[in-house]
Amino acid sequence: MSVLDKIEALREKFPRAEQQLAEYILANPQQIRDMPSQLLAQMVGISQASVVRFSQKLGYKGYPDFKFALSDTLHLQTPADSTAKLHGEISLDDNFSIMSQKLLAGKINVLQKTHAVNPQASYEQATALLLNAKRVLLCGKGGSALVAKDFSYKLQKLGMAALAETDTHVQLANIANYTGEDVLVVLSESGETADSVKITEQAAINGVQIISITAYGNNSVTKLAGVKLYTVADESSARLSSILARNAQELVIDTLFILLTQSCPQGRKKLAASNLAVDTFLARKR
Repeated sequence: MSVLDKIEALREKFPRAEQQLAEYILANPQQIRDMPSQLLAQMVGISQASVVRFSQKLGYKGYPDFKFALSDTLHLQTPADSTAKLHGEISLDDNFSIMSQKLLAGKINVLQKTHAVNPQASYEQATALLLNAKRVLLCGKGGSALVAKDFSYKLQKLGMAALAETDTHVQLANIANYTGEDVLVVLSESGETADSVKITEQAAINGVQIISITAYGNNSVTKLAGVKLYTVADESSARLSSILARNAQELVIDTLFILLTQSCPQGRKKLAASNLAVDTFLARKR
């Protein structure tokens, strides 16, 4: 994930002074790579220490490493396609052609960013936990609940004991009896949904293995998770807020499903048996 994408994804989570710094960097990336930290601090009106802390929050040792990463990003950056409008820019006045182009570009954008932000090692760790799990509970609210249900169906086709339940009381009743042999998968765009945080806290108390799928950055859910997978939805429109978030989540669960299928011969046999059962049923109805 490029340094500019990281800043964009985390911008709203920074304190006000660091938000100003983020906005300045996003607006002037070419100038920043040749600018010392003291001058940058003066331009934004913050302390030099705030610039260093900002760099460290993005995962760099300090400001020099941050500038090096920024230079790499700018070197690899290609000119933006004129049609690359974000989905949040869709307006009521857009005709069908413009609206559909913006929506398509927005979907492609979040899929590319979500793909870039998750290293292979994180997917492999999540896959190993799921393969070895006695039971899997999937937790999500709202749009995330739809993705959790979809993932539970996929896992069930592989012969796994997976449950996706939207009722918080039922989730708590289940997780209370889960142990270190079981896995909780929490899908939450914000990572701060009260019900999802409560389920995650109870799972941590019981020693349950936790996989989080949340927006990029630290939040209450990821702090408790052993394996962290991220989505980058880049939403700017509250009216359409769940569309891109679900697209990003679906990319993550589909990647996990394919990895599980590749890694488990027994699961592939059960998947084939599931598909055959459905095909046989449909053939009889014709």
